[in-house]
Order: sequence, then C-alpha cells, then structure tokens
Amino acid sequence: MSEFDQLLREEDLQITQSAREKITVLIQDTKGEAEAVRIYVTGGGCSGMNYGMTFAEKAETRDSIMQGENGFKLVVDPVALSFLGGAEVDYVDDGINTTFVFNNVFQSVGGSGSCGGCGGGSF
Repeated sequence: MSEFDQLLREEDLQITQSAREKITVLIQDTKGEAEAVRIYVTGGGCSGMNYGMTFAEKAETRDSIMQGENGFKLVVDPVALSFLGGAEVDYVDDGINTTFVFNNVFQSVGGSGSCGGCGGGSF
C-alpha cells in the first residue's frame, strides 16, 4: 500500500462472513486478472443511490482497502465510501437466487429506505 492508502474498518463498512467468502471465491476465479472487488456508488432512482460491485485490477492511490484471509480484498474510493458509512454488505443464497445485498445504506445519507418498487439497495 502507498502512503495514501487507508485501511477500511468494520466501523466504515461491515462485510458479512458469507459476503467475504463469496468475494474471495470471485477473486480467485479470475486467476490473477483481478486483485480485488470494488464497491461503487452511482446516482439515480427514488431510493437515492445505486450500489454495485465490480472487479479491480489494482487499488488506486485514494482507495480505502479491506483485506483478509485467502485473498479477500475489497476497495472503495472516497466518494463511494461517503455514501456507505455504517452499511453492511451481505451475500444471500436462498437456493433459487444469489445476490449481494447492501443493508443500512441510508444510515449515512439520511434516506428512508422505502421505494415504490425499484428494490432499494440490492443487486
């Protein structure tokens, strides 16, 4: 890490064990093409912001980084992190559908979390 990289703490963003395990598998499945999973935030929708994840070839200088065992690595840029304060990322597999879910994303931006039908903070 460079002098600008910051560690991402559990107080900043909580990642459940099931999400950690799935992120680790996804990174391993890239066979070295991705170093981490990046969480990003985009504007839009009645619920305020859209939250997503993609692969990152490397961490950028201003990223906050969370690392763990077996190759788990998550990166978040400062703008996205400002919309994620206190949020939790979970991975849900109910046997039919599998998805990452962003819980408590409205805590940092003061939103209500309710919407007329767009699904809120999951993808």
